[in-house]
Amino acid sequence: MEWWQTLILFFGGLTLLLCAGLPAGLTFICINLIGAFVYLGGEAGLMQSVRNGIASVTNFSLTPIPFFLLMGELLFRSGVAFKAIDAFDRVIRRVPGRLAVVAVVGGTVFSAISGSSVATTALLGSVLLPEMLRRRYHPRLATGPIMAIGAVDMLIPPSAIAVLLGSLGQISIAGLLIAGLMPGLLLALMFIVFIIVRVRISPDWAPGSDGEAEDGLDGWQRWRALVLHVLPLVAIFVLVVLSMTLGWATPTESAAVGASACLLVCLLHRSLTWKNLTVSLMNTAALTGMILFIIIGASTFSQILAFSGATDGLVRGILGSGLQSWMVLALMMLILLLLGCFVDQVSMMLMTLPFYIPLMQHFGWDPLWFGVLYLICMQLGLLTPPFGMLVLTMRSVTPPNIATSELFLAVAPYVLFGLMMLVLVIVLPGIATWLPAWLSIH
Repeated sequence: MEWWQTLILFFGGLTLLLCAGLPAGLTFICINLIGAFVYLGGEAGLMQSVRNGIASVTNFSLTPIPFFLLMGELLFRSGVAFKAIDAFDRVIRRVPGRLAVVAVVGGTVFSAISGSSVATTALLGSVLLPEMLRRRYHPRLATGPIMAIGAVDMLIPPSAIAVLLGSLGQISIAGLLIAGLMPGLLLALMFIVFIIVRVRISPDWAPGSDGEAEDGLDGWQRWRALVLHVLPLVAIFVLVVLSMTLGWATPTESAAVGASACLLVCLLHRSLTWKNLTVSLMNTAALTGMILFIIIGASTFSQILAFSGATDGLVRGILGSGLQSWMVLALMMLILLLLGCFVDQVSMMLMTLPFYIPLMQHFGWDPLWFGVLYLICMQLGLLTPPFGMLVLTMRSVTPPNIATSELFLAVAPYVLFGLMMLVLVIVLPGIATWLPAWLSIH
């Protein structure tokens, strides 16, 4: 069988099973069983597939993932994150579309603590969306910024997906976490400017002069909540980042320190109960298990592709096509953007990295730069139809009178900003690589 026939067979089978509703992990396992039997030598191939699965989930580089997820779960379930959002609501004043701006600023800070985009979107949607709708905000202004800043969570450390990408793509995890920080903050700034300009053009999108709302608080009363509820979270972020960048701790140790610090903050706020601690641990275990199960399912996938000749055939075909490196890069990014419309981010990585990493190495691209481009494409996949994960998350907390199509329209401008950032990082690689280089992280 020719390499291209194998490729069509494998990816056609993956597509059919995913469209049939089979979970991604089971889909990869089914394809692996057939591929391992055919290409890895019958029963011996099946045993090799089992050994690969065990080795994949015992990879030490994956251990930061549950700690990063636990950080967000603790702050969300204990209510500390809600207090931080309320603190921003008290401080930010006289800004057009104030609550939408609060969503972006609060989401950025929570992204620096949470390892989950879905958790960030659910938090902001449950806290701010009802109040914005009550004040007669346009539904697109009320929902769009929340979904958009939730996606940026993937770029701002700590990011569980960035850890997974670094591990699977053999990219420095600490370097990749730091490299995503600048693009993430720039995207948040773009969102804020867009909200202000949009409300200036159409004041009826945020009526009632809410930008100048006052609550009678002044002086220390106004800033007290920020000091008590936000500064500790910022301190945790700084602690996690500095411990990695200064070489005090590995990414795993930094993640453990961050989770311990979050637990301590919750205890100091007297917000942690046995119930919400148990729920946090159970949800973290469930999310981690889902990710690891997909990794088990796909652990043999790249090996089968290599043995079948599909990986080598496709890479040689691309390199022999005469395309310039920027054309190849554009094609790779386009494939990621299209995949993001239909499959989850972990499956995207497992389907494409066996081909992308050899191409990255051949063209001599900076791994951190390429990793950030990859993350931007994946975060856009959280927002694009028909299966944008964060749009579906927002759907669960949005009143029934707001159509799903309205949610996709709400997020459309922010998708354009994401595409703009993708182009900016391609043209100006320093946006991603300057900070890791300055901190001497490779």
